[in-house]
Amino acid sequence: MSNPTSNDYAAFALRVTSGALFIAHGWMKVSVFTIPGTVGYFESLGLPGVLAYLTIFAELAGGLALILGVATRLVSLGLVPILLGAAWAHWANGWSFSAQGGGWEFPVFWAVVQTSLIALGAGAFALRLPVLDTRLGKLA
Repeated sequence: MSNPTSNDYAAFALRVTSGALFIAHGWMKVSVFTIPGTVGYFESLGLPGVLAYLTIFAELAGGLALILGVATRLVSLGLVPILLGAAWAHWANGWSFSAQGGGWEFPVFWAVVQTSLIALGAGAFALRLPVLDTRLGKLA
């Protein structure tokens, strides 16, 4: 990318901040709630425990991929269902994420951010992997 535009810098800002937040949320599930605690929470919602492991992995690996700018559109596409699942899990708590148990406003907003990254792409300062760019075309 020889002449980045304001859209490229905007995508970069969304990508890096979103990636950092995903890593923070994934790490919180490991270090604060603990993996068994996160699995138990998912199961208390009626979800299979294995989804907790997949969510933790997606948040940590997806966050790193976003920060680096690797396959941004695909990573964001994969993270949207996780965010919509989080919105579903917090739906009964109401709108505001400051509500007891957390509301659904933050996951829905974050899903919109990921949808924006699907549209914008990686933007400026992205690590581009030729193998992904060649095989996936504009999706990477």
